Amino acid sequence: MIPKMPIRFCSLLVIAALLSAGATFAADALDPEEAASHVGEEATVCGEVTGAKYSSHRERKPTFIDFGPPHPNQHFTALIWGEYRDKFDYVPESLFGKTICVSGTITDYKGRAEIKVSDPSQIRVIND
Repeated sequence: MIPKMPIRFCSLLVIAALLSAGATFAADALDPEEAASHVGEEATVCGEVTGAKYSSHRERKPTFIDFGPPHPNQHFTALIWGEYRDKFDYVPESLFGKTICVSGTITDYKGRAEIKVSDPSQIRVIND
């Protein structure tokens, strides 16, 4: 027979499990410079946004969220096509200087790793 546990104790166990899952997620995240060796994989890349540019004059109106050294030497880019910008309740360029995590399939574009972001849920702000 399993003894009854107080509701408060059960709640603490659930909270601890959720926090543990979050810690595991962070431990499994890639640094931007590691992303290139994981092309083709579903992954999460976390780091500081060092460049953010909306190219409204270009075809498909891309937004580039870069990590690492300045463009064209960035380690990793989160690419948001213009058709998806309206899904965001913030201007994606406002991520500049923040630490974020980006999830999705890592692809290669001209030797640079990137994830194409089509939904705001793919980006999680870690700190401002």
